[in-house]
Amino acid sequence: MIARAAYAESSNFNMTRGVTQISNKVYDLHMLIFYICCVIALVVFGVMFYSIVKHRKSKGAVAANFHESTKVEIIWTVIPIVILVAMAIPATKTLVAMEDTSQSDLTIKVTGSQWKWHYDYFGEDVEFFSLLATSQNQIDGNETKGAHYLLEVDNPLVVPINRKIRFLMTSDDVIHSWWVPDFAVKKDTIPGFINEAWTKIDHPGVYRGQCAELCGRAHGFMPIVVHAMEEAEYDEWLINKKEEVALAKAEAAKALDSSLSLDQLMEIGEQVYIGRCAVCHQANGLGIAGAFPAIKGNPIATGDANLHISKVVDGVSGTAMQSFANQLTEKEIAAVITYQRNAWGNDTGDLVQASDINAFKTQGEEQESSKEL
Repeated sequence: MIARAAYAESSNFNMTRGVTQISNKVYDLHMLIFYICCVIALVVFGVMFYSIVKHRKSKGAVAANFHESTKVEIIWTVIPIVILVAMAIPATKTLVAMEDTSQSDLTIKVTGSQWKWHYDYFGEDVEFFSLLATSQNQIDGNETKGAHYLLEVDNPLVVPINRKIRFLMTSDDVIHSWWVPDFAVKKDTIPGFINEAWTKIDHPGVYRGQCAELCGRAHGFMPIVVHAMEEAEYDEWLINKKEEVALAKAEAAKALDSSLSLDQLMEIGEQVYIGRCAVCHQANGLGIAGAFPAIKGNPIATGDANLHISKVVDGVSGTAMQSFANQLTEKEIAAVITYQRNAWGNDTGDLVQASDINAFKTQGEEQESSKEL
């Protein structure tokens, strides 16, 4: 496996060359413009310093007395135009190539939400969420930070090399930006709008990026990890992933007919809470004053269980509280609600089972159907 660092510039002060043809074109364009600017600076400052030294007052120089020169004005107008045109031609070619998403081999929908990425492989029945995998103890400074601190996820985006990959990008809430420097791909994901981008990776490896748009308090906890595989290896991964998705669906269906104990629900619920809820409501359930409400002692978490279920399943419109109906299984939703209703002294003793969540969803779907009729 070829590491991303093998393609990084030796200096940390220059642009990353990257591992795609487009990223190399962008790098070459960057260097071309840089060298042109260096030549311009050398000529301008060279003439300026030469004039200062050669025609200084101490040498008896006397300033020329003239009002204007049409020839000089034409020259200093034409030369910059020629330089700009010379710069615009390669820049335009590169920009046009960057926007050409036609004849793609694979289409992936990328959806940003606070603060995770959702990947949907079109035509493959494969989709999953990708969340930060760095432990809370590292973030809090209680553990030594790993080599990829805040740049590691639980489910990386897996793609093949040597195939053109088209990205359709949107957002569930606020504006995010999907940015992987090694691909020269940086595109905003905007609610209600779909942007397009593409890449064709030349070398297998693990490539990392981040959300490049200030999207909220946990903006720095929204990394991107792309695992680029050889084509045969990717095809095998895709087959295994489809089987994994099918198995997960079967297990989720099976969970509807089973009942878990309080201890089992609390164990599963704590894991889900730390991974999905703690970023806003804090690991201790105290929330953040003025931003995210506390769950400890909250009337919703200690009152009517159906109201609590509705907040988690449907979300809360106009707030950062998302709908988790499609993000978590019925078993996970039931577990995390049970955890919230019995942790930090809430102690309601309530047990919410997967069947309760399924019943709530079914009732909601029936109500929506009746409205349409």
